[in-house]
Amino acid sequence: MPFAQLKDRALISVSGPDAEIFLQNILTTDLDALAAGEAKPGALLTPQGKILFDFLISRAGENSFRLECRADISDDFMRRLMLYKLRAKVEIAKLDQGLVTVAWGSDSTTSQSDSTPVADARFRDASVTRCYGGTGEGGDPAAWQALRIAHGIAESGCDYPLGDAFPHDVLLDETGGVGFRKGCYVGQEVVSRMQHRGTARRRVLIVSAERPLPAPGAELTVSGRPVGTLGTAAGTAGLAIARIDRVKAALDAGQPIMAEDVPVSLAIPAWAKFTFPQQPVGAEET
Repeated sequence: MPFAQLKDRALISVSGPDAEIFLQNILTTDLDALAAGEAKPGALLTPQGKILFDFLISRAGENSFRLECRADISDDFMRRLMLYKLRAKVEIAKLDQGLVTVAWGSDSTTSQSDSTPVADARFRDASVTRCYGGTGEGGDPAAWQALRIAHGIAESGCDYPLGDAFPHDVLLDETGGVGFRKGCYVGQEVVSRMQHRGTARRRVLIVSAERPLPAPGAELTVSGRPVGTLGTAAGTAGLAIARIDRVKAALDAGQPIMAEDVPVSLAIPAWAKFTFPQQPVGAEET
């Protein structure tokens, strides 16, 4: 059973009588649909609907939640949560047991941690679990990155900068990271408008090439015109966030898509429900 230990992650605990309603009112994730034993993606947005912080959230007992995020943003994330706390009866703290072990395969559990594994709900066509706490060394982080690429699972930092992407851009609308039937949350109006109008044009795509891809951040172009940006890259495979209308136009016209000087192919993740636009769109969205 393959696994990897992710040492660049941190855990934040939010607990107390008001924990669920507090988080439900500010985060994109619908906690009414969060079952025990699963970790769902989510985001805390700006009022303009851009992702300020991304995370995985799971239940850690009655009136208690665990938010897993990048270690380098965890302190800022905690401070932002504290700003929204006001008089809510919640306690917000960083957990010392920050080691995250992820496992995948037909029996995706691991003995590297004493904690009960939770299913990573972002993966719609693979069995992936995460365990929190424990010690030890080992695993294969490169294999984990390859798995993320193969399934089109983007994360901030390596695939997109915080403050620049909408939830639809990184497929949170399709991985259970946005609750469209819940009440208001920060940035909800913008996200709901994109959903109902179908105006999302930037999407995560899987990149493949016949020779090694350039470094993350390389621009994807068609005839010198930008269509997207390369994210995580591992050899000849990678992820990108790209304008699907411009990609479709290039495909229809038979124009090559380039990552610097490397010709690439772009594909929609197999599990995703969105498609390339079938008809020309009117005014382009910036």
